[in-house]
Amino acid sequence: MDQRSKPAGASPVPRRPAVGSAGGAADSAFAGPAHGTAVRRPPRADAELRERPARLVLPGWTGLLTLAAAVAGAVLVQLRRGTLPHAWPLLGGCAVVGIAALLGLMANPVGTARVLSRWGGYRGTVRRTGLVWVNPLLKRHAVDVRVRHWRSEPIRATDREGSPIQAEVLLVWAVRDTARARFAVQDHRGYLAAATEAALRRVTSTLPCDSFASPGPCLRDGQWLDGELTRLLIAETAPVGIAVYSAQAVALDYTGEFGRALRRRRLAELDAGTREVIVGDALETAAQAVSRLERTHGAAFDGEARAGLVRDLVTAFLTLPAVTTPAEVPPPQGVPQPQGGSHPQGGSHPQTQTVPAAKTPATASLNGAREV
Repeated sequence: MDQRSKPAGASPVPRRPAVGSAGGAADSAFAGPAHGTAVRRPPRADAELRERPARLVLPGWTGLLTLAAAVAGAVLVQLRRGTLPHAWPLLGGCAVVGIAALLGLMANPVGTARVLSRWGGYRGTVRRTGLVWVNPLLKRHAVDVRVRHWRSEPIRATDREGSPIQAEVLLVWAVRDTARARFAVQDHRGYLAAATEAALRRVTSTLPCDSFASPGPCLRDGQWLDGELTRLLIAETAPVGIAVYSAQAVALDYTGEFGRALRRRRLAELDAGTREVIVGDALETAAQAVSRLERTHGAAFDGEARAGLVRDLVTAFLTLPAVTTPAEVPPPQGVPQPQGGSHPQGGSHPQTQTVPAAKTPATASLNGAREV
């Protein structure tokens, strides 16, 4: 309905602006498609806080040569102290140079970066490995930049239907920006763990864990679940200098008594399905047997007799066969029974005979059909 067709007293409903937005394209990018409301957005990073290489980083051999030169100069001044008018200032200068050369040496192992700071300000990052020399007045912070695996503890959550579930998340991550990982957050490992737990709960609340009742997507689709987790964690951890390469939800299952009750329900459904298949096969077999009996023996059954015969055959098919045990035949009168556990005829066992099984209704119906 256009503007001209609206009533005179009606006014358009204003759309709520995005919360905490800077305006412009950011609001339209994060606005909800249905009502124009803003969804949760990841934190913003400080644009000025970025990793940059540190200044005045020299190879380690320069520091060693400077230290050796300072020691040699101090020895030379000490030997010629009587002829030099200003020996003590020269010795002090050699000592200062030697101490600066010694304190500036730093061994940086492979897979580790050093974040330099002075008086609370960021002064650059050293990624060169081996023995290097940096300004001895700078404070050094070691940051592990290797690619690492991290597996979380079991995280409890709920799916879209409110069923309690738990899962463990396996992350492959690394520190990409050492400056942000050191100064943008208090503990980047703790931040990663909290963001992983929150992302898993957000994803699991969108779909049911299983699609038993109605077919459709569910959380058992590992490719979709892992993709959503990875996408959310990349956006959440980028402001703190962490790069998440993959996130996988492992050991996804229901929790506690709810999981055990659901397993019992699934077993009952499978058992009912199996019984339905067995009964259907028995009915089909019984019907085929009656039809073959009519063709081969020329028997003619009316509707009631045919239904009764089929019912008896199905009952015979579904009834478990009874185990027949040999029954002892009582000895004839006048014959003494053996004593002491011995048997006549050299200790042989008493004669036994099998009790004939009673005729079932199906057998009686078949005999009646033959007589006809």
